[in-house]
Amino acid sequence: MPPLADLLPFIAALLAAGVLAGLLAGLFGIGGGAILVPIFFHVFGLLGISDGVRMHLALGTSLAIIVPTSIRSFMEHRKKNADAVDIDLLKGWIIAVPLGTMIAAVVAAWSSSTELRIIFAVISLLLALRMIFNRASWQLGDDLPKNPVKFLVGTGIGILSGLMGIGGGVMNNTFMTLYGRTIHQAVATSSGVGVLISLPGLIGYVWGGWGEPGLPPFSTGYINWMAVALLIPVTLLMAPYGARLAHALSKRQLEFGFALFLVGISIQFFLSVFA
Repeated sequence: MPPLADLLPFIAALLAAGVLAGLLAGLFGIGGGAILVPIFFHVFGLLGISDGVRMHLALGTSLAIIVPTSIRSFMEHRKKNADAVDIDLLKGWIIAVPLGTMIAAVVAAWSSSTELRIIFAVISLLLALRMIFNRASWQLGDDLPKNPVKFLVGTGIGILSGLMGIGGGVMNNTFMTLYGRTIHQAVATSSGVGVLISLPGLIGYVWGGWGEPGLPPFSTGYINWMAVALLIPVTLLMAPYGARLAHALSKRQLEFGFALFLVGISIQFFLSVFA
């Protein structure tokens, strides 16, 4: 490991990322992975970790951090307004979402770092476009679809989120609001979806990277526990503040800003692959 003095700037960057990730977890019902993954990718690179594993490590470590963040965010939303969380939807997805996440972990284990960066960049760009052009008036129905459509949607959210190292909040928010649910209910429910994604995702990325050469110290599979230990306290501290803001603020400007961030990350990842 590099000397502590060399690590201090990266520790500071990780802690700052934890503040933003925790706020976003509560505010949007997401785990902050869309911010953590690119930061982890660059920090691990600066620390000299092999290009062959650092994208995998960024995804897995992000999901590990999302576990407590999502649980804390879910509990805060339940405490704030127990009726806001659609428990029936979460129960209906208790198999579908984890199944999708485990599929994503298998795909990630067999994919190269370049392929994972392209996947992250494409999905980020699509999510950003959805946020930019989204209109509250857009609806596909007055209520959520029944199975098997609902099951397939849950599996799809699990797959895409697992491949991005995120908690699935943006995708679930889109799904629920397109079928007549309020944004506040969607946000509250998304915190529960994050739990269904992050727990099996952590297990899947540990399995996928087990025994992989080139991993840094304090890693189990594609999870780096040093980064997890640094960020979890910060994200847990900040998530309740984001959850409180979610019930008081309009999302449009925040969504637009987050969309621009995703566009920037997408372009950066595309350049890292094709430049």
